[in-house]
Amino acid sequence: MQFQNPLLAVSDLERSKQFYREVLGLHVTLDFGANVTLTGGICLQTKESWSGFLEGAKLTFGGRVSELYFEEDDFDGFLRKLEALPQIELVHPAKEHPWGQRAVRFYDPDHHIIEVGEAMKSVCLRFLAEGMTVKEAAKRMDVPVEYVNDCIRS
Repeated sequence: MQFQNPLLAVSDLERSKQFYREVLGLHVTLDFGANVTLTGGICLQTKESWSGFLEGAKLTFGGRVSELYFEEDDFDGFLRKLEALPQIELVHPAKEHPWGQRAVRFYDPDHHIIEVGEAMKSVCLRFLAEGMTVKEAAKRMDVPVEYVNDCIRS
């Protein structure tokens, strides 16, 4: 068995496609009408067709029990982009996690949570640029020294 794709039921497929394109830069790679696949493998399904698969079960959006996770090399640039988009509703503003990675969480149009985190390689390089040694950066990030060395090499 092999995992294929995450799928989100959405109330307005066109609005969701526009959101994922404008905010995250994703594009439709396959379009089956009531179901589309976006770059990265995320699938969007109309709530009507999804409800039909579940034999008419009532759908509830905004359960806050999962998220789609992305990493961004230019985290500060992404934050500026988010600030310029009035339709963005934040779960929380950007914050720094104990391991040093900065992240922001926000909702898509159906209140699915999206997280965009600073790419871990960028975190590593930021710490080194601030004067940390490889060993100090590894300890701060709670990763092996080899991970930091791989970030430097790649």
